[in-house]
Amino acid sequence: MAQTVSRSVPYDLSSARTAAIPWFVWSGVVAVSSIAFGLYWDISWHQTIGRDTFWTPAHLAIHFGGILAAFTCTYLIFSNTFSRDPAAQAAGVRVWGFRGPVGAFLTAWGGVTMLTSAPFDNWWHNSFGLDVEILSPPHVVLGIGILGVSTGIVLLLVSVINRADADARPKLSRLFLYLCGVLIFQHQILVSEYSDATLTHSAIFYTVAALGTPTLLVAYARASGHRYGATIIASIYMLLTCAGLWILPLFAAHPRLGPVYTNVTHMVPMAFPVLLAPAAFGLDVVLNRFSNRNRWLQAALAATAYLAILVVVSWPWGDFMISPAARNWFFGQNYFAYQVPPSEYHFAWEFQRFEPTQAKFALGFVYAWISGVASVFVGIVFGNWLSRLRR
Repeated sequence: MAQTVSRSVPYDLSSARTAAIPWFVWSGVVAVSSIAFGLYWDISWHQTIGRDTFWTPAHLAIHFGGILAAFTCTYLIFSNTFSRDPAAQAAGVRVWGFRGPVGAFLTAWGGVTMLTSAPFDNWWHNSFGLDVEILSPPHVVLGIGILGVSTGIVLLLVSVINRADADARPKLSRLFLYLCGVLIFQHQILVSEYSDATLTHSAIFYTVAALGTPTLLVAYARASGHRYGATIIASIYMLLTCAGLWILPLFAAHPRLGPVYTNVTHMVPMAFPVLLAPAAFGLDVVLNRFSNRNRWLQAALAATAYLAILVVVSWPWGDFMISPAARNWFFGQNYFAYQVPPSEYHFAWEFQRFEPTQAKFALGFVYAWISGVASVFVGIVFGNWLSRLRR
């Protein structure tokens, strides 16, 4: 009797699976890594060389990541849509007549949004000159697109992990932890203006650290299935940031735009990372210990531990970072962008007082705790949903 063999889609949602990591997972991880490292490189480029042209290597790395992610997921969507494999059809969602993994749709949309921001950013610079802050209007559009790509790739990889057999799962989980570390690295770049060591004696530093970051750490840790997932992810973020701090200054560069106030001869990196791993460890310990309790109680206890550890570690760390002992290649407190005149160097070596009064300082910590509780709660809910995602 003749047997009909159905043709499976490229990402193998049929019953035949191997321990190999699917090609589109590698493609997604490469895309997100290119975007994140491109962002870091772009900020360093602005501090060292200036935005001399749109076609800088850093910009190309960012948009390469967006294009790669968009093309990969568009291919997955069309392959799934026109496939006759019932297993592949069942493992996708339908959007406007097309069918594919939910992460593929979000990634494709994010990639298109990223590409839309490119001409907007070019027009902005031609019209208004250099950016005075990271979150300019075109950068906000770019950030929304990057968020779509990053979240989409996470959903795509999680769905693969949740469908994987015992042989493939450990490899996929390790790759997922790396991907999440890159995403925390990317997130910290976007909030870096409020994460400087000179703000560690201000409540705004802890408010920003408690708003969003715990959500990502908790959700990704739960999705990874690792008992200390948040600690591993935060450690990967710190290693990546240190790598940028230590590697980029090895490359010679000089400003191409004026006025030049500081004589820069090598690439200027971003600052030393926030000491996030100890606080992430607090999240892991508390959430593991109280895993059977009410979610709001878990969130309150975990947020309290997270903030308490962050204060205990970061407050004295700030004292060290503004001291002469940190003004070297290892800690990076001796690097200044070419736009910074020597008369302003002292601002990097003294604390900023963000809150004008003690009352606002205390209120800021109340906001930080509330933000932390809400962030952890959202992370628990999102992480539980991710652990069940299969499409």
